[in-house]
Amino acid sequence: MYIESILPEITGDKYNGDGTLTSRDYLTIDDFDVDGKTVLVRVDLNVPMDPEENILDDMRIKSHIPTLKDLEDAKVVLLAHQSRAGKSDFTTTKPHARRMSQYLGKEVEYVDDIFGSHARTRIASMEKGDVILLENVRFYAEESLKRPAKEHAQTHMVKKLSPLMDIFLNDAFAVSHRSQLSITGFTEVLPSGAGRVMEKEITSLDRGLKGSECPCIFVLGGAKVDDSLKVAENVLTNGSADRVLLTGVVANVMLAAIGVDIGKTSMDFIESQGYLDQIERGKQIMDKFDGQIGLPEDVALNDDGKRVEVMVDELPADGLPINDIGIETIVAYSKELRNAKTVVLNGPAGLSEVEPFALGTHEVIKAAVHSEYSIAGGGHISAEVRNMGYDDRFSHLSTGGGACIDYLAGMVLPGIEAFKKAASRYKHNS
Repeated sequence: MYIESILPEITGDKYNGDGTLTSRDYLTIDDFDVDGKTVLVRVDLNVPMDPEENILDDMRIKSHIPTLKDLEDAKVVLLAHQSRAGKSDFTTTKPHARRMSQYLGKEVEYVDDIFGSHARTRIASMEKGDVILLENVRFYAEESLKRPAKEHAQTHMVKKLSPLMDIFLNDAFAVSHRSQLSITGFTEVLPSGAGRVMEKEITSLDRGLKGSECPCIFVLGGAKVDDSLKVAENVLTNGSADRVLLTGVVANVMLAAIGVDIGKTSMDFIESQGYLDQIERGKQIMDKFDGQIGLPEDVALNDDGKRVEVMVDELPADGLPINDIGIETIVAYSKELRNAKTVVLNGPAGLSEVEPFALGTHEVIKAAVHSEYSIAGGGHISAEVRNMGYDDRFSHLSTGGGACIDYLAGMVLPGIEAFKKAASRYKHNS
């Protein structure tokens, strides 16, 4: 049941006079009266850790600080996960609470329980301004089950915690492509919306997908060929992109699709990843969007760690693997990107973790920042942007890998759909 006192009067340009949403179809922190309220926030604190449980990269932890700052007058209960069962870094959220405390400037208390009596007692005793982080939600087996939101709402976790909460906020974009308990279950029973990370992801990615200044160019790379082809087809079909430039393994698949002999080693890799069937699909996409898809003119082969430049029409070459786009392609792609107004990057251009083959990825990143609006998808490409110290030069760095790909591909993300439906229910019930 929705508690009307939680939400302020709906006015302003975000809503029409009848209470329907205009500029967005979901609620954010700005739509709730959070003063003194108990707010359950699903955050994404899943970070790389060493065997001694030291945090190696805290970008995701830092990203949630704006959300917590805007909830300083509330009682904030955080839900998060770390890794998954069977992994060496599947551990408690205690280190995350310590690190978050440092960035927030006040204690974020770790509670070694999720929804048991210890957790519930602590939540019930919270005072305004308190922030607590509950235990790793994946310690509870039902968290990882994929179910409809209505089924998740019937679990012990939701039934035990929801009576203690006034509001639920999803700030975990990176895991919102999964229909998991802590992502969708609470939206069925609590007034729900997006935290600041989630809000920024939706707004920024929508600008690349829907409100782009033209020309808009997508550069797709990496090894997830099927995902990249979904994105390419989506953005070219709906007119979001004027051009799609391909790099990485997806470029190799598309070269094979147009009849280029990319060599046995590269073909064997494509087969080992289960992407042979994507070659025919790639041919269909190339035929459908003739002239809108850019392919490499040359490539860099890996000769025992040495970079060897070869024009595409000179392939195959001694059975060496293709590990990057070539210099001529880098120059051509960079020129297009420098003249673009919107650029979206997803996936590295080559084997970026090996120095000689990081060139294509780094040069594409350097060119992208000259556009008026630049987006780096999550995962490897965002990591490379940060490693280069280009964080501040991009308009948006996504916190999600798989979630970002799915969003750009036009797929429905269960976590986002859940709080959008919650907003719609409030609209009809108010």
